[in-house]
Amino acid sequence: MEIIFEHNTITEVARKLLEYSHEKVFCFYGPMGVGKTTLIKAIVKELEAIDSAKSPTYSMVNTYENTFGEVLAYHFDFYRIENELEAYDIGIEDYFNSNAYLFIEWPEKIPNLLPAKHQKVLLEFIDETTRSINF
Repeated sequence: MEIIFEHNTITEVARKLLEYSHEKVFCFYGPMGVGKTTLIKAIVKELEAIDSAKSPTYSMVNTYENTFGEVLAYHFDFYRIENELEAYDIGIEDYFNSNAYLFIEWPEKIPNLLPAKHQKVLLEFIDETTRSINF
């Protein structure tokens, strides 16, 4: 499915992505600055996490919980890793074996580690305020 959207409709896009996907693992592809983190923030908000999402660029993974303290989602940013061994160092297998949603930015950095079942999400620039999303 392809959707062309502007920043002010990101919440609607997040709802559609959750509604139409049958997976809990989402791999976000697209160039720097296209809005991967912004979309993940909207998705986390739709899941009713108690914290708002932020980029895990330096921490590599952020955890989001519901009001009961249960983990809803893990958000990964693999932009800065050099090889797949670094993902093992953070315990990637444990995260992938959880029942939480997994949002992965820069999944092309860990192609051999991705779960077989995942939702590929491709974001592209249309212009300064408009993006296209394919999933």
